[in-house]
Amino acid sequence: MTEDSLPLDQIVCGDNCEVMRLMPSESIDLVVTSPPYDDLRTYGGHSWDFYGVAWNLKRLLKPGGVIVWVVADQTKDGDESGTSYRQALHFKNIGLRLADTMIWNKPPKGANGSRFVYSQSAEFMFVFSKGAPSTVNRIADRPNISSGRVFQKTHGGRCKKQGADSGELGVTPATGLRTNVWQINVGGCNGNAHPAPFPESLARDHVLSWSNPGDVVLDPFSGSGTTAKMARKAGRRFIGIEVNPEYVEISRRRLEQQLLPLEMVGT
Repeated sequence: MTEDSLPLDQIVCGDNCEVMRLMPSESIDLVVTSPPYDDLRTYGGHSWDFYGVAWNLKRLLKPGGVIVWVVADQTKDGDESGTSYRQALHFKNIGLRLADTMIWNKPPKGANGSRFVYSQSAEFMFVFSKGAPSTVNRIADRPNISSGRVFQKTHGGRCKKQGADSGELGVTPATGLRTNVWQINVGGCNGNAHPAPFPESLARDHVLSWSNPGDVVLDPFSGSGTTAKMARKAGRRFIGIEVNPEYVEISRRRLEQQLLPLEMVGT
């Protein structure tokens, strides 16, 4: 790998900071990733450098590019770590916008470390951008309760006010824009040996929301390759970086199921 090239459509086995250091600045359109959460799982015993990852991601992101950072906190002795908040603030401190604080609402798994709180079901999906996002394809699949209702359009808004009628009628569509809380099931491992596989629909919907066909999507914690798989399925280029060779092999097998060529590069 040279400094003026990108390992497009590859899963690179290596330390993410070392691999990203060799990649050219402002070359990535979208990052969709989920880093290890505190000490909740070992991920093969590998450690990682948050500050190095954050610096490299900002450098690699194109103007208008987006980072989707899916993260949660560990609870010990009834006290949440707050790591997710510190990470979000650091991304802001290095010059990225916190465009949205989204919530991944998944089936509850108990109190997760404390018997004094409600069952936990939420994880953060922080959406950072380098300036204003250049691509926003918001998904409109939320069923409208008032679907089919005919209403009087108004000038400057939909609420009818005296003297503001436009003289036109409108019909409430069947679906509206999603909220920033996404209800997505974990889905189980389905034979995947990775301890925390990304739901394919979560990765897919973020890829569709913040990128266009042909854009480059990076996952520096590629794991079992879900972001790469969904990016390729959506017609995007992908780069996955994963330090654990076992997970790289899982990614290779999953991507081969799409019947498209895949290269693996060791660093």
